Amino acid sequence: MIALAGLALSSLAAGPARIKITSAAFQQGGNIPAKFTCDGANANPPLQFQGIPATAQSLVLIVDDPDAPGGLFTHWLVWNIDPKTNSIAEGSAPKGVQGTNDFGKTGYGAPCPPSGTHRYFFRIFALDRALDLPAGAKRSQLDAQVRGHVVAQGELMGRFGRNK
Repeated sequence: MIALAGLALSSLAAGPARIKITSAAFQQGGNIPAKFTCDGANANPPLQFQGIPATAQSLVLIVDDPDAPGGLFTHWLVWNIDPKTNSIAEGSAPKGVQGTNDFGKTGYGAPCPPSGTHRYFFRIFALDRALDLPAGAKRSQLDAQVRGHVVAQGELMGRFGRNK
């Protein structure tokens, strides 16, 4: 079970609704191309979403690495994304509010593991409300506002290991 800042993902959703999240750049469980990492352009991969419920009021995108040496490492936080959004283009951010990642910056922070191969989870959450959270908020603040408001979710996992 993947934890969302200590909270099991399955406990966030009110029901079994699933969103399919895919990327033209890599398959579920596959390798993330270097161009989408710190060894490349540091640009986010393209993402597509299917199955966002009509009742969704907003979307949240979280990208994180549970294999980081210090524990869960957040690479990207975006919320209040229009629920009609069905894709994010390569190297672009969806229209929404961006939070502070664990690099201490807003925006996408590409995979850059210090050693070994890590798993990177691209997660989309459909919420029953928009969030009242300022730009630059941290993961713990986002998690607290999301809790109890997820109507559907999906995830895509890719792997990346650096050649040192």
